Parts: sequence; structure tokens; C-alpha cells
Amino acid sequence: MKISWKVILLWSLLPLLIGFFVWQGAFSPAAGNMGNNAASTRMTYGRFLEYLDAERIVGVDLYEGGRTAIVQALDPQLDNRIQLLRVDLPGNAPDLIAKLRDKNVALESHPARNDSALWGFLGNLIFPVLLLGALLFLFRRSSNIPGGPGQAMSFGKSRARFMMEAKTGVMFDDVAGIEEAKEELQEVVTFLKQPERFTAVGARIPKGVLLVGPPGTGKTLLAKAIAGEAGVPFFSISGSEFVEMFVGVGASRVRDLFKKAKENAPCLIFIDEIDAVGRQRGAGIGGGNDEREQTLNQLLTEMDGFEGNTGIIIIAATNRPDVLDAALLRPGRFDRQVTVDAPDLKGRVKVLEVHARNKKLASEISIEAIARRTPGFTGADLANLLNEAAILTARRRKEAMTMLEIDDAVDRVIAGMEGTPLVDSKSKRLIAYHEVGHAIVGTLLKDHDPVQKVTLIPRGQAQGLTWFTPGEEQGLTTRAQLMARIAGAMGGRAAEEEIFGDAEVTTGAGGDLQQTTALARQMVTRFGMSDLGPISLEDQAGEVFLGNSLVSRSEYSEKIATKIDDRVRSIAEEGHQIARQIIRDHRAAVDRLVDLLIEKETLDGDEFRQILSEYADIPEKEQFVPKL
Repeated sequence: MKISWKVILLWSLLPLLIGFFVWQGAFSPAAGNMGNNAASTRMTYGRFLEYLDAERIVGVDLYEGGRTAIVQALDPQLDNRIQLLRVDLPGNAPDLIAKLRDKNVALESHPARNDSALWGFLGNLIFPVLLLGALLFLFRRSSNIPGGPGQAMSFGKSRARFMMEAKTGVMFDDVAGIEEAKEELQEVVTFLKQPERFTAVGARIPKGVLLVGPPGTGKTLLAKAIAGEAGVPFFSISGSEFVEMFVGVGASRVRDLFKKAKENAPCLIFIDEIDAVGRQRGAGIGGGNDEREQTLNQLLTEMDGFEGNTGIIIIAATNRPDVLDAALLRPGRFDRQVTVDAPDLKGRVKVLEVHARNKKLASEISIEAIARRTPGFTGADLANLLNEAAILTARRRKEAMTMLEIDDAVDRVIAGMEGTPLVDSKSKRLIAYHEVGHAIVGTLLKDHDPVQKVTLIPRGQAQGLTWFTPGEEQGLTTRAQLMARIAGAMGGRAAEEEIFGDAEVTTGAGGDLQQTTALARQMVTRFGMSDLGPISLEDQAGEVFLGNSLVSRSEYSEKIATKIDDRVRSIAEEGHQIARQIIRDHRAAVDRLVDLLIEKETLDGDEFRQILSEYADIPEKEQFVPKL
């Protein structure tokens, strides 16, 4: 029979309570009080002797071994009524007792109360009881903490959340923009619902599906949709929940997870962020007995080992597939790798339609226009965009969000919060020339993306911004496009040099120079777009992780490194000269656009191109426009 901790605590405190009530009954104020409440008035010893000589003392009660007395005295000012007075007696008055007897005064002596034994007993009892109560309280609290002392016997148990019927509230209709991934995973749902359709032709259920993609693209959302559609038992856990500081705990939790899954097969297991436990082995750090490696070994055995796990489908998600162990990725463990990328234009339109269901949109808002404005946004980015627009709408006390809130939300998500506008000064004019330099170079170069907006309103760390609308779905980029981007990035520095001279060049082009250098180096070392020839000299930069070599080695000689630096410098200088020539040839247009920008603080792309067209022929941009 299970006894409640409250009952145990009450029985532990019972002796203390009994002792307290006994003490209260035996030594109550009625039995042992020396009359403090009745004799609140004090009398000096000399006055007491005068009253004694005048035979006004009726009775005396001695307390505290004769050091204190409660005197019953007749007060002549109160018609000889008896008054209780307290007198502090001297310790060297041996004749006082005889004198009281001679005056026929009623005398009583009350011995001092000796309760030291009781207090010693209670003191010895209180500490063990309080200690026992504190231990029971801590034991009770720790039983609710995962891995606490109250759960010592279940420390190696799996922490996976289990749902017999996964009511995630997400179906495939709620997932948009990643149609290819949905088709791949729809087969998994069909396997679970109607396995006979596949087993009849000799097909077997895939054991694992690995969802790979950048953060925010909807990998976890897809797993929720699979669970909601399949209607089978569903286990969900994070990869970090397997690994603990104690040896053997991770492997024990893996065994317990698959044991529960086999009892509820067919079922789904979703492991989020599997790279936390599935990183490559054999890094040479910590030897071969690393706790994480033992957990991974147990996971590999359970997924496709000697016993097998028929009826269990494992879905895992990661944004770092390059760090996963090769044994984990082989067929038989993860039979499929489904790539979940950022949505294209059509996908963004569908994602925005899903997230706009509960938003109040003005009639003039175009979902397609928002999708064109947000290339490269993931599903999470688009959801956050509409939420920021809704917050701005509520802050401005509007009933429905308009394109103004959408545009402000896009700017806020990309560049940060809006700052205080600059006052009209030399610094503001210099920033205006810098931004117009970017915009005019980008507009007059055929292979550059078109200008979307130029503004002097600070956002984040930037004092001014020039927005370009990237070409849609550019899987390949030409050398002309890269050179146009380099020249556009150098447009701000070129405008400063042409207008104000080299002495007035500012630090505002620091980020532009970093972007230019990075593009030029990639053109030389990765894309073979220089006279060094069509060779790749550098791999794509990646983070160092366990399982890869910690020592980076150069893939080319020092002579080639010098040539690379020369080619990078020449490409950057070529873009710089293109930008300066454009600014020099269109100085009148630059001055007018700067004056207008300072006056209005923001120019949209159409207005910018309309004014520039009065001074120069604007090349027609080639953009890919898919059919919606």
C-alpha cells in the first residue's frame, strides 16, 4: 500500500504536537503565572516597608526564589480597596519573613518552574523531525524532475513524448511551398495506412526518412503533418535528449525508446536535430569510448541490427547533413533523404496564403507582390513577416494591414528596426551620395538586379539603405552578373571619391568591400573565372566538427596564392573603375537624385528609374517570371 508523504510527515510531527499541548496544559498562565497581568503596577521596596509598618499589607506571594513579590495592599486613596503591586525584593533581607509573620500577613511561596528537562526533550525532538520533513519535501519535489533522485530507477528511460493518436493539429494541407517533399512523405503515410498495396508487389516499408534543409524551411512541421495524417502511435524526441553526462545513459534511452516503439508497432519515431547524436565517429578526441559515440552505436544497431525493427519508421531532421556519420546515412537505416529547401515564388505564394488565413488584409494587398518582394525567405520567415505586419497594424490602430505595413515589416525583418531620421547636414548629404551611387550603378548595368528602393532612414547599423530585387530562382550565375554585383557594391565608394575626393572617403563602404572581396575570391578560386584557368583551388568553407580533420591544409603553393591575390585585386579594381566611370558620366543625374532623396528621404524603384531615364538610357533587365 502506497503511503502519502503528507501522512508520513504528520506522524513524524505528532510527538512534537503532543508534547507542545501537554506543556501548554501543565504550565498555563492560570497555573504558573506570577500575576504580571494583574500586578502591572510596581512598588519600591522602601514604600513596601512603609505599608508593612502601617499594616496595609494583606498578603504576599513570593516568586523566583524570593526575589520578586506580588503584594496585596490596602490603598487609602481608593477607600482601602485591595491593590496588587509588584515589588523587587533584595536578596539580603533575612528578617523580612519574620516581620511579615509578626504583622500576620498571609504569606505564600511559589517555587521556580523547572522546565529545562521538557525544553531539552523538545529541542532534541525538533531537529530530527524538521530534518525528516525537509528530506521528505525534497524527495517529493525531486520526483517531478527528470533524472532527479526520485526517478533514479527511471534515469535510463526514454524521454520521448508518446501519443497513441497523434493529434498534432497539422495536416498536409497546412504545409505549403514544399510540394516535392510532401509527395515523398505522402508515400510514407500510405505505407502505414495501406501496407498491403506495397507488400503485394514485394516492396518493403522504408525504415528511415531524413529531412534535410536550412533552418525554418518546415522540417518539423512536415513531421507533425505525417503524424497527423498517418493516425498511428507517434514518438517525438530531440537528439540532445539522448546524451547525458553519465556513461551509458544515452544508449539505455535508445534501447528503451525502441522497446516501446516495438510494443506499439506500426508507429512513427521523430528525432529532431539528429546531428546532436549522429555526428561522425573516430575524431580521435576522447578515445573510442565517448558517450555520444556509444549512443550512436546503439542507435545504429536498433535501426538496422541483428533483430530489426519491423513496422517502425524513423523520421529525423537536421540542417547539417555533412556532419552525420556515414553508417547512419546508408540505405537500410535512412533509406530516403528528402531535401526541404526554401520555397520558390509559387511556393511562397502558397505559404503566404496559409499564414494569411487568420490575418485581416486590405483589399489592395497582393499576395503575389509580397512573394516577389521576399526571394530567399523560408516558411518561418514568411510567417514572421506577416506577424510583424500585424503588430505594426495594431500599433497604428488600423483595422486591416496594408502594403505599407508589409513593406515596413520586410525592411524590419531584413535590416532591423527603423531609427531616427538624420538631420540635414553634410553627413546626411554624403550618405545620400553613397546610396545613390549604389542605385545608379546597379540600374545602368544590364546584368544587375533592379533597384527596389533607396532610403536615408537608418535601420539597424546602416545609416542608409539601397534595396535591390534579386532575379528569381537563379540556379546559375554568369560572370557578367557577378561583375555587375561587384561594380554595384563599389558604387557607394565611387560616388564618394568622385563627388568629395579621396580625402573625404568614409568608412561606410566597409561592408561593401568585404562583399566585393568575397565574390572576387570565389570567382578566382572556385568558379575558374580568371586567367588562372578552369581550376578549383578552394572547397566551400565549412565549420570544423568532430569527425573531420582539425588541421586545415593549403591546396595550392605560395606562388599560386600570390597569383590569386593579384587576380582578386584586379577583379575588384575592374568593378571599381566601372562604377567610377558611371558616376562620372552621369554626374547631373546623381546630383538631382541626391537632392530629391534628401527632400523625400525615400525613393521607390519606379520613381528612381523615371528620373534617371531623363538623363540616360536604362537597359532592360532580364528576369525570370514563372507562371503562377
